[in-house]
Amino acid sequence: MRILNHKIEPGQSVQVKMNFARLNTRDTIEVPIIVERSKKKGPCLLLIGGVHGDETNGVEIVRQIVAKGFNKPEIGTIICIPLLNVFGFINQTREFPDGRDLNRVFPGSDKGSLASRFAYHIMKEVIPHVDYCIDYHTGGAQRFNYSQIRIDEDDEETLNLAKTFSAPYIVYSKSQERTFRKSMVKLGIKVLLFEGGKSLNLDKTVTKVGVQGAINVIHNLGLRDFSPQILKYHNEAKPIIIKSSKWIRAKHSGMYRSDVRAGQKVEKGIKLGSISDPFGDFESSFKCLQEGYILNSNHSPVVNQGDALFHIGFE
Repeated sequence: MRILNHKIEPGQSVQVKMNFARLNTRDTIEVPIIVERSKKKGPCLLLIGGVHGDETNGVEIVRQIVAKGFNKPEIGTIICIPLLNVFGFINQTREFPDGRDLNRVFPGSDKGSLASRFAYHIMKEVIPHVDYCIDYHTGGAQRFNYSQIRIDEDDEETLNLAKTFSAPYIVYSKSQERTFRKSMVKLGIKVLLFEGGKSLNLDKTVTKVGVQGAINVIHNLGLRDFSPQILKYHNEAKPIIIKSSKWIRAKHSGMYRSDVRAGQKVEKGIKLGSISDPFGDFESSFKCLQEGYILNSNHSPVVNQGDALFHIGFE
């Protein structure tokens, strides 16, 4: 295995630093790629966080996996990139310094924008070695995602892996063009996209689900025997499969209050929340029009007309 001109032999533990990009001060930015190879041949699993620089909960999940040594396989290889978008992380923003969303420029170009060049090198240097991937994300801004796995429909192997991960929800979600997931799926790589929490926030429950899910998948792929951990934290509840969903958006601008929480099952006719002006002259409530599950909830106290308030999923 060769990554960025570093040859990694079976049985080796190597941290490769991708440092081809620089800040406009000419200072080098390094992205550590942590590679653990066993002496026995087997599949390669990539665990990656921080594709968006402000999605800190995904970074924390992969960080914990590395810190606790869960990324050391008995068979095959595990590659961990806890933080891909170091630029955005430093500035606590979603985007790259060039203003582009890294997750909208894959597979990239060696002659394109900074984000595009970055995507190109990841696809060229790392992804050719990968068979499976768990890509960790959170909700954007103040929108909180309940722990869920997003996959493309009609892929039985990926669906079985998603069930193994054992997040509360599995959401059929078609991957968009030029995303990291779409680019990998086109290469035949099986991808689980984890969504949990919100940007610039760490949630212990979300982190626990994300770490345990990785343990479940590593065990299922035969990379390492995690029987004791799986037995200890076994979840009897089966994931709920969401086949369709829709966003509930604000009909008015103003102060926003939610009457339900992310992860909750909601019945038709139940009050979801209300929006008012700040002065006591106006208040409007809104109800659920169809039974479903709250996949995402907006935590912002102030919203604008058209803002996404809830993402509701249906079986």
